[in-house]
Amino acid sequence: MPILQPDQIYQLLRNLTSPVVAITSERAGKRNGMISDSAVRASIAPAVPRVSVYIHKFNFSHDLIFETGRFVLHLLRDDQFDLIHRLGFTSGRTRDKLADVPHRPGATGAPVLDDCYAHFECRVANVMDTGSSTCFLGDVTAVGHGAAAAARGAVMTAAYFRAHMPPAWRAEYEALLGAAQAYAAERSRDIRPVVWKDLRGG
Repeated sequence: MPILQPDQIYQLLRNLTSPVVAITSERAGKRNGMISDSAVRASIAPAVPRVSVYIHKFNFSHDLIFETGRFVLHLLRDDQFDLIHRLGFTSGRTRDKLADVPHRPGATGAPVLDDCYAHFECRVANVMDTGSSTCFLGDVTAVGHGAAAAARGAVMTAAYFRAHMPPAWRAEYEALLGAAQAYAAERSRDIRPVVWKDLRGG
């Protein structure tokens, strides 16, 4: 049996990625949005809706979510390339990425984007440290569709985005991906036990 190289394994693992989602968060008046392809349904019980998402620790959103315990996960349409570029290709530490993106405060206080396929407002139920990132398990507390619900189209997937992104973005995308992979490679084995604050008791 041939031994697969890390790059080959990575390409196979790409088949397990989620839809492309926008994650928004807020802390003390500071808001942010980011893009992720690591969000999945985390419950099969209709009465207990949950999602999970991995957020790298270098993302500004990581600290906002970890410190407040709330976030909003947005499914995006397959025509929302510009929003993905705006939220995913720069850091919220250097500018307000939501400044020109129509949104409103949700029930938890985190921003809800007006234009999306659907959104899920979440409160963190538990976390898992992965070394380079944190997996946030979120209880879904509110759900809604975007303003153009009647013309939602299809949900954006990671494979569709990679295949159809504007060619002018390709080099920047690859550079950002490479930097994230290098960050993860250095830190992924340093996993530490974490007890989420609401589960500590006493």
